Amino acid sequence: MRKINAILGPAMILLLLIHVITGVFQLTSVIPGGSMIRKVLAIILTVLVGIHMVIGILLTVQTLTACRKTGVSYFKNNELFWLRRISGFAMLFLIIAHILIFSGESGEAFRLHSFGSLPLILSLLLVLALAIHLITNIRPLFIALGIENRVFLKDIMVILSILLLVSAAAFLFYYLRWNVLWSYSR
Repeated sequence: MRKINAILGPAMILLLLIHVITGVFQLTSVIPGGSMIRKVLAIILTVLVGIHMVIGILLTVQTLTACRKTGVSYFKNNELFWLRRISGFAMLFLIIAHILIFSGESGEAFRLHSFGSLPLILSLLLVLALAIHLITNIRPLFIALGIENRVFLKDIMVILSILLLVSAAAFLFYYLRWNVLWSYSR
């Protein structure tokens, strides 16, 4: 299962990067929404995340079973392990919210319900949970893939951090466009 997760990791990160970049362009009106390729890639990413989630749950259950058998959990010593699990679990709900927020489409034009405060908060929480999950899991992923180059690891972390920051800014821009700019045009 860990090998499958190691293969899923880079595929999910690549699809996430494409999703974030095209999403930023879409939210800032650089490109129009509703692209069929973007939709297919999002569905593939969702399926890979689902497989990753099932594997994560199975591995967590194995860990909890071993802790119960030995009678020792070392919870304080395994904070990073639990941070990874909790951030992944939080993302489950936030991804569902993200799909529900951005699921409206009408004809060729991308349509969605009013992007108010709650969708903004949920979107920013998704970015935060993604940042925590990616940053805490990138080193174990590199180890699983046999990559020992620390400079490359730092480069990936910087790129992911910048993209997540830009995505948070795009959500904020989109919120302002819906709630400030759009209200003046009515």
